[in-house]
Amino acid sequence: FSRRREQASETCLTLKSNSPPSSARPVRFRPSQQEPAAFLEEEAPSSDPEDSPPQQQPTMATSSLLTAGRSACKSLLQQTQKSFLSSSAAAASAPLVAAKLPDLPYDYAALEPAISGEIMELHHSKHHQAYVNGINAASEQMLDAQAKGDFAAMSKLTKAINFNAGGHLNHSIFWTNLCPKRDYRPPEGKLLAKINENFGSLDNLQKQLSAMTVGVQGSGWGWLGLDRDTKQLFVQTMPNQDPLSCGVPLLGIDIWEHAYYLQYKNVRPDYVKAIWEIVNWKNIEERYEAAL
Repeated sequence: FSRRREQASETCLTLKSNSPPSSARPVRFRPSQQEPAAFLEEEAPSSDPEDSPPQQQPTMATSSLLTAGRSACKSLLQQTQKSFLSSSAAAASAPLVAAKLPDLPYDYAALEPAISGEIMELHHSKHHQAYVNGINAASEQMLDAQAKGDFAAMSKLTKAINFNAGGHLNHSIFWTNLCPKRDYRPPEGKLLAKINENFGSLDNLQKQLSAMTVGVQGSGWGWLGLDRDTKQLFVQTMPNQDPLSCGVPLLGIDIWEHAYYLQYKNVRPDYVKAIWEIVNWKNIEERYEAAL
């Protein structure tokens, strides 16, 4: 019995001495593409130096290139930051040119019966004034944000600036595109020739632009524009207060409800039809010839 006990003890000692240390087979958690998560075992590292891949040491030339690259990137970043802060400071110190509500070249009631005096007064003194106030306030806040380097505020203010500046620009053109009915005359000269060339006739132009403008979903504008490159006329609609971005704006029709609802209710086609009775073609001719 004693002999068997000694043999068993020797066997246990032999097994224990031949087993790898527990630290040689660590278990770690690593996500798997097939399953949400999986426990994977790493193979024990080889104790033979010949099995380990040789470690490549960076050469002197490589180290120099890396150092030079880091230095160049750091220098470029510093220059960019300095340039931005300098431009922001200059912008913040520059005097702000405030937008102003333009005077109308006619009385509020001068466009009747096409557009009532009540609508014109509200449209000009309230709605257009709101865009002017909006662009001025947003511009002041933008200068302050630039001086502080507040990018989050600058990003938010960009939308307000675009909307209000577009509203101010569009309406400033719109007022001059209109005239009292007694002063109306059809287009003449170069503009009329171009209309006939591009649309076939003035009537065709009016039909195309009217259909597109009436079809605007929600609020927006219908435009007659001039392509700067081809010098061709085109019609285009723009949503909300977005300015005409693909050419020179010549004639704009405001299709926001505040431009007509008090008088025409929901009958938008009647409003657009009435606009053609008070279009200031002289103003549009001047815009056209100035853009050539």
